[in-house]
Amino acid sequence: MGAIDTSHSERSTPMRIEVTFTDRVGIAHEILAVLALRRLNVVGVEVDPPLIHIDAPGLDPAALPALSDALRTIAGVRSVAAIDMLPGTRRRLHLDALLAALPDPVLAVDRTGRVVVASTAAAQVAGLPESRLAGLDIGELFGEPELTRELTTGGFRMSGREVTLNGQPFLLEVTPIVDVEAAGAVITLFTPSRLGERLDAIQNFDEGGFDRILGESPPVRALKARAARVAAMEAPLLILGETGTGKELIAHACHRASPRRDKPFLALNCAAVPENLAESELFGYAPGSFTGAQRGGKPGLLELAHGGTVFLDEIGEMSAYLQAKLLRFLNDGSFRRVGGEREQKVDVRVISATHRSLEAMVADHSFREDLFYRLNVLSLSVPPLRERGHDILLLARHFIARAAAQARRPPGRLTPAAAAALLANRWPGNVRQLENVIFRAMTMSDGGALDAADLELAGAGMQSAGVPAEEADSWEDAVEGFERTLLRRLYPRFPSSRKLAARLNTSHTMIANKLRKYGIPER
Repeated sequence: MGAIDTSHSERSTPMRIEVTFTDRVGIAHEILAVLALRRLNVVGVEVDPPLIHIDAPGLDPAALPALSDALRTIAGVRSVAAIDMLPGTRRRLHLDALLAALPDPVLAVDRTGRVVVASTAAAQVAGLPESRLAGLDIGELFGEPELTRELTTGGFRMSGREVTLNGQPFLLEVTPIVDVEAAGAVITLFTPSRLGERLDAIQNFDEGGFDRILGESPPVRALKARAARVAAMEAPLLILGETGTGKELIAHACHRASPRRDKPFLALNCAAVPENLAESELFGYAPGSFTGAQRGGKPGLLELAHGGTVFLDEIGEMSAYLQAKLLRFLNDGSFRRVGGEREQKVDVRVISATHRSLEAMVADHSFREDLFYRLNVLSLSVPPLRERGHDILLLARHFIARAAAQARRPPGRLTPAAAAALLANRWPGNVRQLENVIFRAMTMSDGGALDAADLELAGAGMQSAGVPAEEADSWEDAVEGFERTLLRRLYPRFPSSRKLAARLNTSHTMIANKLRKYGIPER
């Protein structure tokens, strides 16, 4: 068989060359003149000293060595090499790939406010091909002719505002392109759910799952096991528990263990804001709804959390009007913004929490019965700290380590008397109160150990029936007085040595010996 002729395929390969030169006046013209003498059609030239890139499709690869020799005769030309693509073409390809990969719609506009470049996402939202978007006035695109004037007269410096494109709401964010003066801008459009993801990342970056719920007591183990089961469900969840027990932490953990874990978790405390503000925070508001409203309107938490979870803390404080509006949303997933006329639907799981008895509130007609049943499809009850005796010292040591890290000092330790005082306290403020007590004690103490006096629990704890510590003749007398008072106080509630040992998280034999020593119970 004869040799395969490759000359045709080689000649059909587009040729581009890179010339390295020493910059001087006229050298680029001399380089191009050499190509012109060879009757080569030059379709693209990019000059960026010390390089000039030339696209000459008619150049035969076999002729490149001769062309290279001719170019090297020009004073200042150092080298000639073949390349596969002009740098400008490569940058455009990378830019197109970048724009196509951006999840948020992006538009570049010139100094007059007309679209120069549009991303793939922007074209999809507008329902127009990218070629049709180019040249459109930005105000006309959004149906707000005054927007172009605001942008151009303000030097393309504008705070975020809501706009509508093809019936969808977006937050418009403007980044000016500045040379000597404003030469245009890059406009990015964020959907409410994308804003919710950013807000969630800022607010909840350090929130974890069930591993953040500290405790090894039977009530906490049972709570975690039940919570892990209900977390995977899509139904509304009601979390009950006293103030300070960590209901929001449980809600967070359930969200992180749910199929919605990658979507936003946003919270509203119904007791912390007035009714009118709570409504706009939850449902958002339309343009011009009230004096002082943000121009263009504002999405509420339900829109921001689309696909994720909204946590309504202290749901028992919600007004009757908001209860009715929330009930409608729970029934069909639709709502209207404050002052709005358009119905909106979002996919959000609602987790609510309260320290109040909603059943009692239903009975006295201060909470809607139908809403109660819609919220209480799944429920969790968070135990108070006084029922978690095994966890008090574990939590205290955790808070000591955290307070020490904040104060940049070595971690302290609890003396036996301090540990006993913590175990004896009823903790009406639960875990939050314990954290505050430890933080205050670590802040005010100078030593490496926290004693009972450092905890400042006299008002909330127990009154000593033994010898006051400051009047004791010895350390042993002070400790015995404290032990006697502690055991006398707890024994009526835990009337056996085994129950009392479990409450104090210590040895049954040691408690039995102490009860005999102090004559408890009295005969």
